[in-house]
Amino acid sequence: MGQTVTLTASDGFKLGGYRADPAAAPKGAIVVIQEIFGVNSHIRNVCDRLAKEGYVAIAPAIFDRIEPDFQSGYSPEEVAVARKFVASPDWPAMLRDTQAAIDAVKDVGPVGIIGFCLGGSVAYAAANKLSGLSAAIGYYGGAIVRFADDKPTAPTQLHFGEKDSGIPLSDVETIKAKRPEIEVFTYPGAQHGFGCDERASYDKASSDLAWQRSLAFFAAHLK
Repeated sequence: MGQTVTLTASDGFKLGGYRADPAAAPKGAIVVIQEIFGVNSHIRNVCDRLAKEGYVAIAPAIFDRIEPDFQSGYSPEEVAVARKFVASPDWPAMLRDTQAAIDAVKDVGPVGIIGFCLGGSVAYAAANKLSGLSAAIGYYGGAIVRFADDKPTAPTQLHFGEKDSGIPLSDVETIKAKRPEIEVFTYPGAQHGFGCDERASYDKASSDLAWQRSLAFFAAHLK
């Protein structure tokens, strides 16, 4: 359904991406931000699913500055390699590349953003710092608690697994306390990555509910 695209950031850097367009006139657009595993089959599938819901979906390859077209699976060995990309993340660069994706689709209508893992944190930061967003959704973003003093300028919804070994529930409670205006959902028994059907931590019931809530949130704010 989708195709590879090239985006240009404000500093002139050219990065790759994946874009999926709906069959009919789009309701709006959604930027999809990757996990630490690149714009892999999971992220492309998210884009395709959003396109079937009537949105233009675009996923910028935010690791292209480090290793062009990096993609990974989820074996322990692959996870270890992927973690090296975020040992000292360049947040300003990732946000520049995210803004490039927003700008590439803003002509089709209101723009939302959704991100997973690292991308969940990027999506939250984007809702605070970038322009052109009408809604933001973050799934299990570990750095969100560090950004929680910043108030998003777009309506924001967050999803966390209660059994996430990397994001303690105390972090989630801190986010709720600092940002009471944000919708925050937790999922009993769900681990980190529960929304990805390619990971061992996939939790179908939690994933289906989170996706339903995400689509309803976008429907409410991208109009």
